[in-house]
This record gives sequence, C-alpha cells and structure tokens, in this order.
Amino acid sequence: MSDTASLVSAVEILGSIEESYKTILTPEAIAFLVLLHRTFNTTRKTLLARRVARQAAIDAGILPTFLPETKFIRDDPTWQGAPPAPGLVDRRVEITGPTDRKMVINALNSDVWTYMADFEDATSPTWENLVSGQANLYDAVRRQVDFTVPGGKAYKLRTDRLLPTLIVRPRGWHLEEKHFVVDGEPISGSIFDFGLYFFHNAHELVKRGSGPYFYLPKMESHFEARLWNDIFKLSQDMIAMPRGTIRGTVLIETILAAFEMEEIIYELREHSSGLNCGRWDYIFSFIKKFRHNPAFVLPDRSAVTMTSPFMESYVKLLIKTCHKRGVHAMGGMAAQIPIKSDAAANKVAMENVYKDKLREVNAGHDGTWVAHPALAVIASEVFNKHMPTPNQLFKRTEEVVVTEADLLNSNVQGSVTEDGIRMNLDIGLGYMEAWVRGVGCVPINYLMEDAATAEVSRSQLWQWVRHQVTTAEGIKVSKEYALRILEEETSKLEKSAPKGNKFRQAAQHFSTQITGEDYADFLTTLLYDDITKINSKSAKL
Repeated sequence: MSDTASLVSAVEILGSIEESYKTILTPEAIAFLVLLHRTFNTTRKTLLARRVARQAAIDAGILPTFLPETKFIRDDPTWQGAPPAPGLVDRRVEITGPTDRKMVINALNSDVWTYMADFEDATSPTWENLVSGQANLYDAVRRQVDFTVPGGKAYKLRTDRLLPTLIVRPRGWHLEEKHFVVDGEPISGSIFDFGLYFFHNAHELVKRGSGPYFYLPKMESHFEARLWNDIFKLSQDMIAMPRGTIRGTVLIETILAAFEMEEIIYELREHSSGLNCGRWDYIFSFIKKFRHNPAFVLPDRSAVTMTSPFMESYVKLLIKTCHKRGVHAMGGMAAQIPIKSDAAANKVAMENVYKDKLREVNAGHDGTWVAHPALAVIASEVFNKHMPTPNQLFKRTEEVVVTEADLLNSNVQGSVTEDGIRMNLDIGLGYMEAWVRGVGCVPINYLMEDAATAEVSRSQLWQWVRHQVTTAEGIKVSKEYALRILEEETSKLEKSAPKGNKFRQAAQHFSTQITGEDYADFLTTLLYDDITKINSKSAKL
C-alpha cells in the first residue's frame, strides 16, 4: 500500500460525495489533511483545555493582564512582522461573505481591494456548504467560476480590471468537522478548511501573482497563533513552497487576545499580515468572559459602540501595535445594507457608514470591511480622500498609552430596555433559524447579521437575567420574563415567515441560553448537530 493510500485508509467520510466534490476530495488532499491532523490535533485540544482553565480563573475573579513572561517581546523594538505580500499592500476596502458560487462572483466583481471568503461566521457549516465552497474557490482562483442559473441569469467574473485579492477565513479552533473522521475522531474544522484550500490553490495563487492568504478567527492566546504558524511552516514544507509565502491576518475578536497582540504578531512573524478589529465578536467575548461578574453588565447592544471605553481602547492599542511592528491594522465591519424602500432612512444609514469609516481612517486604520458592495463606494470615498497612500503603516502612535484598566473599562452609558431585549431576541431567533436551514448570514432590519451578532444577542440576554437587571421601564429581567418575551417574538416571526420555517426549532435552543443558567461555549457548537447528516457508512471516492 502506498503512503497516500495508507493515509487515506485512516479516513471515514460520513457525508455524501457529489461528482463536483471529487476535484476537492482527492486522495492526495485527504492524505495532506491526515498528516496535519495527526501532527497538530493533540496540541489543538490542549489549547482548548487551556481556555477552560482560563475561564475558571476569570470566574474566580482573576482578570486578564499583560503577560509578565512575555514582557521581553513587547519591550524589544527590533523585531517586525513580514512586509506586505503581493496583493496585500493596499487593503483599503475589503468585502466579506460566504462561499456560495453567486456570492463569490459578486464579491470578486465588487469595487474593493480584497475579498474575504468566509467558512466561519458567515457560513452554516453543512457538509454541502463546505465542500461546494471549496470547489467554488478552486474555480474562482482559476477564473472558471462563471455559471448560469437554469433558465435565468448568467453570473460572470468581470474582465475590465484586476480582481480583488482573495483571503480565506477557516473556522475557529473550537469547531470540528464531524463528516471527516481521522483515526476515529473528527478533524478540526480549522485544519479541514485551511488544508483543502491551501493544498489545491497555493501554487496556483503564487503563479497568478498572489498567494495563500488567510484570516485567523477567535484566537484567545499567542499559543494559538503559534499553532497556526507551525501549521503554516509544515504545510509549506510539504508542498515545496518557501516559508513565508502564506500570510495570516488575525482577528482580534476576543478580550484575551487583546492583551497579547504583540505576542500574536511575534508568533506569526514571517507569516503575519496584521490584525483586524473584529468588533462584534469582541463585544461578545467581553460579555462572555466576564458574564458572572456584575461589574461588566452592558446596556442595550445599540449603546455599545466603537466609542465605548473598552472598544475605543482596544482600537487604539491595535493600531499602535500593528504599526510599531510594520503590519496592517484593519478596521471593522459596516454591516448595513441599502434600504431601498425608504430613501430617508437609507440616507441616514449611509451617513452613519461614512462617519464610521471616517473615524477608522483618521484613527490610523489601513483598511476596513463592508458586507455589501453598495457600501464599498462609501468606504472607498473616505479612504481615498484621507489615505492617499496604499496604507498608513508609517503612522506611529507611540504616544498612546492603553492600560489593562482601559481594556476592561465597562463604563458604557445607556440602559437596558424592552426594545433592546426584543431586538436581541429577534436577531438571535432570525439568525439561528437561518443557520439550521444552512444559511450563515442573514439580512435583519437592514443589517447583515452573522454568528457574531447573534452571540452578542444571546449573551446579553443571559447576562441581564443572571444579574436581574431592571429595564428603563422598571421591569426586572427575570427568567420568566425572558421566556415570555421569547415566546411572543417567536410567535410573531412564525406567523410572518413562510411555511416550513424553523423558528420553533430555533426557539427551543435559544430558550436554554437566555435564562442565566446554561451557557453554551458557542451557538455554533450548540446548533451543529442540527445540520449534520452523518452517513452510517464511509462514502467511497
């Protein structure tokens, strides 16, 4: 038996194998995944156990600090991250979205500089979504992704300009891929998503003047960045690619990672392409990590903005850190979508997008995110006017001082209202209902909601019930109150939605998460079994 055949024999594929999947699930690609799994999965599980221990310490009152044992890294002015890779020098506007074929074409046709194809928060990880998404990106890299809807519209890549640089976001370390089992255990979702894309496309991307570039989500420590770097190095060695070809931009979207930003860049050094302000996940993490502490109760989601003390401090520290180390400091998401039915409301929404992007470019960000192509025009206008250079890595903010207390400052003005409670319920229900139908990003109230905003919604509800918050209307937010409002909102959504909707199924899960008692680590792990279709026998390639 050949080495490849021996490695493949260790795998059970418990999802269907469509004809179009065979380009992706080749014996060689499967063998590559097996080697990554066997080499790194034990470390991944150790790091996840470390998260549990860290949470227990926080629950016991030990708040995060800048690590004394890595002070030498922060104090050393001589080291730098990697210089920007081809296609990543100018990243002033990035669009994000899932990997379905239509979205891939629309994103690549947008007037942006990069496109983040998302296997994480914008994708419901059904087997079909993941493997067909890999096939779509394989075709997009080779400019053969055009298709025509049967009896309908043709979708084609534009040819009048260079297409945006492609960046892929794999799933976080906590997620597994239960349809792909190695040596009797599910492979890491991170390794599955990264490995298939890298194996099939890395050399082709370099040949076309780009490279294998990634966004790395939901890390909580520099040790998790070290794991990614080790995977990058071995993966490049395995396909005879020079080390340093891969680039990874880390989303700083957990409160713990904010205390280790320099260490994270240091661990990735030759593979680092900067940090990003993952604003919604960051708010979620802030609530999640300190959910047992009444001093960290936040008001309505609408009151928690980028000018809130803990958010503003984290942005300042991120920009200072990135530019000190010579890498990009990317801004956050504009989640608005055009309001075509109301010109006045749309004008207000777009003005808010303009103000948000103006704040980012003036703060020193090198680029920003949008969720809809229409917003790219606004973001480009702002960054083109105020950042005429490809980036502003030269803009140092050494005078900025951000303390541990600044990062933990939860003094946010505002109150908890019944409208805020109902909005959180609507967003959580709306997103979860779509997710179990296999849809990972959903327009709700003219905002593109993904897993991060749903996580904020359920975490706030849990926190308010747990600490018996009183609303601005004078109502104590009890378990009974939360469940009653949940039932009211579920009934309204059910009545207004098409038959066959899954709001009742979503509500059953949501009801376990808003009573101040049970708290799942992530909504996606809570719901994952609802979207898995595990075959009793391994599929044959």
